[in-house]
Amino acid sequence: MLMGSYRHNIDPKGRVIIPAKFREELGEIFYATKGNDESLTLLSKQAWEELGAKICALPTAKTKDLKRFLFSSAAELIPDKQGRVLIPKPLRDYAHLEKDVVIIGIGSRAEIWGAEEWEKYNNEISESQVLEIMDLYEL
Repeated sequence: MLMGSYRHNIDPKGRVIIPAKFREELGEIFYATKGNDESLTLLSKQAWEELGAKICALPTAKTKDLKRFLFSSAAELIPDKQGRVLIPKPLRDYAHLEKDVVIIGIGSRAEIWGAEEWEKYNNEISESQVLEIMDLYEL
């Protein structure tokens, strides 16, 4: 299970270190795509293939926007020996990844956020919102 948060920098070439614990879970090859709230979502190869199969099985007339959003920007990532991956420029631009980033684990996935956007998100969400969701799903 992917959990925790890690702060890193993106180098001038657009590379960022993925935490070792996350690389173990995600595998030698994993995928990045646009996520929610202007962040990037990282998925293992298996999770990416499962998600892709589910989405491709849906009627195109109703899901073409979803397919375009996820697949057109997706990238295969292969960490180098230092654990760095190159985030393609369109994905960096989408998620406002300029220098400081936060990589978080959210169970079966990871997300990469621009540090400022992550701080803003954390300042906007309240404990009562989280508790309401927990009550709704009886967690």
